[in-house]
Amino acid sequence: MNTVTLSSKYQVVIPKEIRTAAGLKPGTSFEVMFYENRIEFIPLQPIQNPEGIFPGIDTYITRDEDRV
Repeated sequence: MNTVTLSSKYQVVIPKEIRTAAGLKPGTSFEVMFYENRIEFIPLQPIQNPEGIFPGIDTYITRDEDRV
């Protein structure tokens, strides 16, 4: 388990093995949430890369004949 310490400027450093595994780069933006007594950092994906958000999702939509 990795632990980090909150600095006097309220900053934390994400451990290298986690940065590497998540493919994080300098300048990556995150959504930060407080959920059930924990803080979650969720990397924001560009809208041009939707597969990164939901890998393997089926995007096929069945449409009615009059809507094609």
